[in-house]
Amino acid sequence: MSGNLRIERVVTAGVFELDGGSWDVDNNVWLVGDDDEVVIVDAAHDEKTIAEAVGGRAVVAVVCTHGHNDHVTVAPQLSEHLHAPAVLHPGDRELWEMTHPGVRFRSAEDGERIAVAGTELEVIHTPGHSPGSVCLHLPEAKALFSGDTLFSGGPGATGRSFSDFPTIISSIRERLFALPEDTKVHTGHGDPTTIGAEAPHLAEWIARGH
Repeated sequence: MSGNLRIERVVTAGVFELDGGSWDVDNNVWLVGDDDEVVIVDAAHDEKTIAEAVGGRAVVAVVCTHGHNDHVTVAPQLSEHLHAPAVLHPGDRELWEMTHPGVRFRSAEDGERIAVAGTELEVIHTPGHSPGSVCLHLPEAKALFSGDTLFSGGPGATGRSFSDFPTIISSIRERLFALPEDTKVHTGHGDPTTIGAEAPHLAEWIARGH
């Protein structure tokens, strides 16, 4: 990475709710930038903790990898208080409305590039966990922010509304596994992994069905 470009992880805790159920979860919030400006990847649970990690830096955007409530919890608040757009793929508008009815967001499109700290994050549409799930690729750092599309050990969950297992497998196979094997995967929950560590297990995931 050039200059002071860096990736910072902030872990927040809260509740994920969908289909009438609720689960206690820890979320990874990622800050990508330098000493002057950052992009926030996901807006989970705790505005104060995220804002404190940002410090006095300018926020380019609050990009939500998908519309589940635990990833968009405080997106409108961060957007307002840090003067940055909340960004989400329009495929997840219905999920967003469940948490933030009537609140507007800026649409992210596949292939869009978000400039920050002298580099660019590329938006990769990876439906399956949800219709509008996206990952963010940072080639300069050999980094991928995968949201809930890809984890250490397999794809994100597809047993709930708005999700589909064959679709997430296609997204991972065609979009993510096309990236270099040494790409580090910064996940929405839990520990990081790499494309090279996960790619050999695709057939196993298909066979087990999740």
